[in-house]
Amino acid sequence: MGAVPRHHPPTEEAIQAMNVLRFIRRVIYGLCAIVGAVVVLIIAISAITLKFFPEAKHPVPESAVLTLDLADGLSERGATGPLAWASFGRGLTIRDLVQGLDAAGRDKRVKGLVARLGAGELQMARAQEIRDAILAFRQHGKFAVAFAETFGEVGEGNTHYYLATAFDEIWLQPSGDVGLNGVRLESPYFKPALDAMGVVTRIDQREEYKGAFDPLTSASMPPAVRENYQRLVDSWVQQIADGIAQGRKLDPAAARALIDRGPFLADEAVKEKLVDHLGYWDEVVKAVDERAKAGPETATAKTERMSLANYAADLVPPGNAPRIALVFGLGPVQLTEHKANPLFSEVTMDSDSVSHAIRDAAADAAVRAIVFRVDSPGGSYVASDTIWRAVDQARAGGKPVIVTMGDVAASGGYFVAAPATQIVAQPGTLTGSIGVISGKVVLSDMWAKLNVAWDGVQAGTNADIESMNHDYSAAGWSRLEVALDHVYGDFMTKVGAGRKMPVDRVRAVAKGQVWTGADAHANGLVDELGGYMAALKLARKAANIADDAPVDLVEYPEVDNSLTGLLQRLTDPGSAEDAVQLARLVRVLEPIARVLAPVVEGSSTNNLRMPLLQRSE
Repeated sequence: MGAVPRHHPPTEEAIQAMNVLRFIRRVIYGLCAIVGAVVVLIIAISAITLKFFPEAKHPVPESAVLTLDLADGLSERGATGPLAWASFGRGLTIRDLVQGLDAAGRDKRVKGLVARLGAGELQMARAQEIRDAILAFRQHGKFAVAFAETFGEVGEGNTHYYLATAFDEIWLQPSGDVGLNGVRLESPYFKPALDAMGVVTRIDQREEYKGAFDPLTSASMPPAVRENYQRLVDSWVQQIADGIAQGRKLDPAAARALIDRGPFLADEAVKEKLVDHLGYWDEVVKAVDERAKAGPETATAKTERMSLANYAADLVPPGNAPRIALVFGLGPVQLTEHKANPLFSEVTMDSDSVSHAIRDAAADAAVRAIVFRVDSPGGSYVASDTIWRAVDQARAGGKPVIVTMGDVAASGGYFVAAPATQIVAQPGTLTGSIGVISGKVVLSDMWAKLNVAWDGVQAGTNADIESMNHDYSAAGWSRLEVALDHVYGDFMTKVGAGRKMPVDRVRAVAKGQVWTGADAHANGLVDELGGYMAALKLARKAANIADDAPVDLVEYPEVDNSLTGLLQRLTDPGSAEDAVQLARLVRVLEPIARVLAPVVEGSSTNNLRMPLLQRSE
């Protein structure tokens, strides 16, 4: 019989600690209750408002100048959660912007566009998507004026200025500058620190360019990865230089030399013909109003400004327009259905919802073609394969699938695109990264330094294959190598089948290499350069729809934004845990977390992930 435990009354310190914990718990519960009450109140008010005061339309003035401010934000997909439903608006999306400018170019009431640039994150592919839309808008005889307080202080100077060169007139605030100084890619390398802590990395990859976990296994950038990244930045900078030369009517060599001489102060930018005028926003507005009135058709009309977001929101295709489905594949690829956060709507490409959306669109007789928008760095191999199957079946069943790539469609993000009818990417899109990486970190030496011993029992030779407290056995490492070879072979085979390329040719552009869209196009991984409009053109052609015929671009799955649908999402059993997401707003160690997450979160034998890149401009 064992000894009877003796119970001692809690000490004063323990009582104080418990009281603090109770207080913290009450605060957390109180905050959750407040948030819940506010959301319910917003929904109730919005429901009443929408019932008795339907959403107002935005009539287009007889003489209109559209306005765009990138600082307001621009997303791939509009918000569909309760905050968006409750009159916060879904915000301007890339698709809204492109289709809005396409319609405005043909609208005689719209005289021009004035845009505020310089603030906010702007990757190359997104800048090119907007840039193409601006240039097409101008081809209809419309003017386009860009203004920035500065190019670079609060945004990404190179890409914001690159976008500005699509406008026929550029204004810069006298205190601003043009941060045209080239592009740098850099990554943290933790191996010396991990060695000091006793953390051992046991990782392998297919092949030498697949550098997703190099920060854990190397003390500096490996030569093959350095070669790959140098090719990327050279391609981006050349694209920027070509855009400057075209937009500012400069010699291409001179435009490239300007990048090496930047950044430029405001007066230097005028001297180098990088900007047309120095002035403040009120001066820009006055000049734009005068320019809008200069035409004979508007000499007597009052010019009014209208946001591009409002203009695009009221665009409605004819009721008999052919239907084209739009499916989004955004964020890391993950297995199983992801419960959408009802408040913050985390973005992931989960295999269940995306594959179902593609299958539903393929089965819908009213859908003539599918446009699949992919913006993803990759992730789970199995999840990618599930989506690949849906795309492959849709195409085999006679439904054209046109992929349009956003800023990045690499590794698993390219895997899901491979069987599409055609693939469209911007010249600056990051794509490819055909390869696989796998492994784990081993903490046994670290535990030994801390005088912590792990022990246990197991049944099965490889039961500890994923344990971070034990190194791989010979049998375990052998199984890992077999899995890597299988995944890599399957990846290349499916790319070859989709792109109609022999596997040897696929391997030459694989090995984990990341390509810009321009280089991917030259290597046969992409069919055409462009964005939404290029994809829609290909979709029309594949579906035998006239080039100039309007189409009804319908998102699949169609989200139920009614009050009933909203309440169903809010009361989902999984949504209660979403309050924990608030704690994730503070990510002090985000770079380390992003590198370690694929290793510590689950099985590491199926990772189709592109490298962690930090771009510096």
